[in-house]
Amino acid sequence: MRFVDEFRDPEIINRTADEIRRLVDPKRHYRLMEVCGGHTHAIYRFGLKDVLPSNIELIHGPGCPVCVLPMGRIDDGLAVAQSEEVVFAAFGDMMRVPGTQGSPLEHKARGVDVRIVYSPSDALKLARTCPDKHIMFFAIGFETTAPSTALTLMRARAEGIRNFSVFCNHVTIIPAIRAILDSPDMRLDAFIGPGHVSTVIGCRPYEWIAVSERKPIVVSGFEPLDILQSIVMILHQLRAGEARVENQYKRVVPWEGNRAALRAMAEVFQLRPYFEWRGLGFISQSALRIRGEYAQWDTEQRFHVPGVRVTDPRAAQCGEVLKGVLKPAQCKLFGRECTPEHPIGALMVSTEGSCAAYHSYEHRKNQLTSIQTAA
Repeated sequence: MRFVDEFRDPEIINRTADEIRRLVDPKRHYRLMEVCGGHTHAIYRFGLKDVLPSNIELIHGPGCPVCVLPMGRIDDGLAVAQSEEVVFAAFGDMMRVPGTQGSPLEHKARGVDVRIVYSPSDALKLARTCPDKHIMFFAIGFETTAPSTALTLMRARAEGIRNFSVFCNHVTIIPAIRAILDSPDMRLDAFIGPGHVSTVIGCRPYEWIAVSERKPIVVSGFEPLDILQSIVMILHQLRAGEARVENQYKRVVPWEGNRAALRAMAEVFQLRPYFEWRGLGFISQSALRIRGEYAQWDTEQRFHVPGVRVTDPRAAQCGEVLKGVLKPAQCKLFGRECTPEHPIGALMVSTEGSCAAYHSYEHRKNQLTSIQTAA
């Protein structure tokens, strides 16, 4: 239980919350963006907004990889899977993400061979045991999951497994942050930096945010105390008029990142010239593609991929929520047509999506409060 109990200790949490209240300027409004979807989930799950001063506003960033994936890429992967020989293999949180013709789970109900795997190596194992099928792994995620995909491709090449390929949808976090800072309708004071991504890329890639944009950024863990401590560190910087990169998550994140993981990624992947993000549009050099040396294991080089471009349903305001312009409950469909049981947008599918997290914790808490008040 080490690194769990101490980071959920009520006494320490209360002391840290008191320190935050001492540090804030009551005449100032603070807008802090937590980049990572895991932080968004933790903030709602642990009710951290309830212990923060009202003039600290937490803005939810684009750190949920399922949420930023445009519908067209889902349609592309499912189009390849229409072939009887192809198995669509993906993580469980992809299964209910809607494309224009339905989610992977709905396609499975129509007879498409769709299977849940827990890692890319599970998909490769499936290729070994099903030589009469072609296993297409729908790879998704930031730099956090890209190394495991890279290592799996290296293994497939070394073993000469030909009935396996990867449909690569890995994206990179830095260009997304840059796009948010370039957005004219977004004003931010600081960033709570992503913990999972930083275990791979380290802290150095964020230095431009502090140097060029003059915004503090603190890489944070995911326990309640982690997030509160990160806010304390941000407030100290803002109070002193400083802008630096700090690492609160030192027990996990090395400053220079995981060099072995970075080497594996460099061998297998290269940057795409541009890639479409839901809500953010096309961002240059913001995603990874598979190098030519691994073309035999690249779905996009082995199969015809339609290259579908689709806009979100007009009524859904996923883009505005994703960029932090709107809160989840301000979307016209939230909690009505769009729920975790019947999601219209990807932000309601993944547990790290801001809409799903808000619905699971804050929305239900508000509903319970209303019922108790009425009673």
